[in-house]
Amino acid sequence: MRKKFIDTNIFLRYLTKDDPSRYDKCREIFKNAIEGKIAIATSGMVIAELAWILLSYYKVPKADIVEKISIIVSTENLYIPDKDIIVDALVLYSRKNIDYIDAYNAVFMKNHGVDEIYSYDGDFDAIEVIKRAEP
Repeated sequence: MRKKFIDTNIFLRYLTKDDPSRYDKCREIFKNAIEGKIAIATSGMVIAELAWILLSYYKVPKADIVEKISIIVSTENLYIPDKDIIVDALVLYSRKNIDYIDAYNAVFMKNHGVDEIYSYDGDFDAIEVIKRAEP
């Protein structure tokens, strides 16, 4: 079965229900995937964009973003290449006062044996296992 890619706006219509007719169509996609009728895929970039839009545009509280994205990531028959990093990044994001992208990058670093970062972003100082240096 060939996979179909799911873009950010499909997740947004489903999660926000801001357009009832589109919500129903998006819900049907996820229902069909769960039932094994279709195979779907997305990327870590889509998940990052989703977190950013929910926070910045829709003003969704961080805890709700974590919950919503966790549900998406655990959708049956949804392939995300870096799903393990995303799951761990959501945990870190929920526990620290940092951006989702910083949490993702911290988990990426950990998974690849990197514990030092060149950055002007002080959010990395909140992550004990990372040593930040400014060039």
